[in-house]
Amino acid sequence: MKGLPDARPERWLGALALIIISLISLGNVITRYITGGSFSFTEEFSVFLLVVLTFAGASVALRHDRHIRLGFLERALPPKWRGVLILFQALCGLTVLALITWYAGKLAWQEREWQSLSPGLGLPQWWYLAWLPVLTLAMSWRLVQQTRARLKGEFPHDA
Repeated sequence: MKGLPDARPERWLGALALIIISLISLGNVITRYITGGSFSFTEEFSVFLLVVLTFAGASVALRHDRHIRLGFLERALPPKWRGVLILFQALCGLTVLALITWYAGKLAWQEREWQSLSPGLGLPQWWYLAWLPVLTLAMSWRLVQQTRARLKGEFPHDA
């Protein structure tokens, strides 16, 4: 895997989200212990950051071919048909990601148009939702990179 482009922006985003979740949660625990109350924004921000962390991590996993799949059929097929199966898998993945991108973008736009506010803090709901199409586009790009690398046999477990 040396020489393959890395998913560095997604790694940084995921790490940053995890650090902020940890700090928010720690601050909330300390505040609850000392005062008996808690911060009102912790759950709303933590859920948002957890979604960002999930999508960023999925993007990194795609780039490094670490998603779960059954490789038995791939290993059993001759190289010509293995390539066809890899392309089929990529097409299915890109279709799902395109649907998520479209509907998440549509939802974010609608929430912006309707001026919906989040239930906890009253922030514009589209601020949270606008990240979904961006991160699914990143996942799509990483899937394309992964597929090209798999077709070239650059991952040792594909051989």
